[in-house]
Amino acid sequence: MAEVVVLGAGLGGTIMAYELRDILGAEHRVSVVNKGSQYSFVPSNPWVAVGWRGRADVTTDLEPVFAKRNIKLHPQGARRVHPAEHRIELNDGTSVTYDYLVIATGPELAFDEIEGFGPEHNTQSVCHVDHALHAKPAFDALVANPGPVIIGAVQGASCFGPAYEFAFILEKALRDAKVRDKVPMTFVTSEPYIGHLGLDGVGDTKGLLESAMRDKHIKWITNAKVDKFEPGKLFVSEMAEDGSVARAHELPFAYSMMLPAFRGVEAVRGIEGLTNPRGFILANKYQQNPTFSDVFSVGVCVAIPPMGKTPVPVGVPKTGFMIESMVTATAHNIAALVAGRQPDSIPTWNAVCLADFGDSGIAFVAQPQIPPRNVSWSSEGKWVHTAKVAFEKYFLHKIKSGRSEPFYEKLAMQALGIDKLKAVTTEKR
Repeated sequence: MAEVVVLGAGLGGTIMAYELRDILGAEHRVSVVNKGSQYSFVPSNPWVAVGWRGRADVTTDLEPVFAKRNIKLHPQGARRVHPAEHRIELNDGTSVTYDYLVIATGPELAFDEIEGFGPEHNTQSVCHVDHALHAKPAFDALVANPGPVIIGAVQGASCFGPAYEFAFILEKALRDAKVRDKVPMTFVTSEPYIGHLGLDGVGDTKGLLESAMRDKHIKWITNAKVDKFEPGKLFVSEMAEDGSVARAHELPFAYSMMLPAFRGVEAVRGIEGLTNPRGFILANKYQQNPTFSDVFSVGVCVAIPPMGKTPVPVGVPKTGFMIESMVTATAHNIAALVAGRQPDSIPTWNAVCLADFGDSGIAFVAQPQIPPRNVSWSSEGKWVHTAKVAFEKYFLHKIKSGRSEPFYEKLAMQALGIDKLKAVTTEKR
């Protein structure tokens, strides 16, 4: 009997537990270590921040569904992973041992790396549902007393999509409140150009997003290195290609939401052979750690090198379908190890993304997400907003039902030619 533990119950971790339960069968044990038992659908947080959703709309309790699926939950959370001992130390002082571990913690939010940054200081956030709920009264205050708005992502950020989404969702919410004419908006980003997304663009994301911003009268600053935040003021250096400061800006704001850089969580950060200097988990093409072969990783916690040199550091995002491809490959590879075989499943890292703009949006498909690509496509329209709402309801239903991939999802993706595993998955060694 194998003991398989998943660390983290976000998008990747929860689906990981379901797929492991399906592929391993009842004779093996599957456990999840997480801080608390609540699952939150993070892509809905921009809607929460303007009052279009509440906590109950985007969260669910995992305890009953885990019990139904015979998955043990340890809600104490992890204090430290001890990979040489095949053990996770929990926050209450107890430990969980494992034969195989899947790290799916997501990131730690590095607000502390910039003075005055974050929801405890001078800016809002949509990275966590609690942050988004905290941002709602600030939005109400903005409507009552309109003023300049700054949205964007700081140096080292890797998840740019929510910043673009929130800029347009906030713009729509301000129009609905009849105060948009009193709110100048500026998008400030570390990207070298609008629509880079940490991926050097996908299809015509540059043209589509620049056009949308012009249409909505949102100005922008790229190659932006944020120096500090003060109450109601952003200090930012706009960097030139040679790394020098091209312009220095002092931008006033009545409301600001900027996405932070990520780093690995404290439970894994600084473990030699397990993580890179930033604390992200090192993994080979099978999602397996090169030093500790019984440890795998999926999701935002995985170390992926940046796309290339840029004037301001820009990370690579880990999008939803890309993460699900990591999950499926990992489940197959752990099943292979349990059966006495070597891992042979390689995730495609294909990406399918819907960026909602409140009443329209942009969709893109990247196969694979990291270029060079076989497919690079993007499109915009009102249908994207409708599709994003439908996907939210569908994905939360999937989480609540304890199913990783219903047959109709698999058929739909196959019809579109979007796979989770590479076609040739078995290699001679």
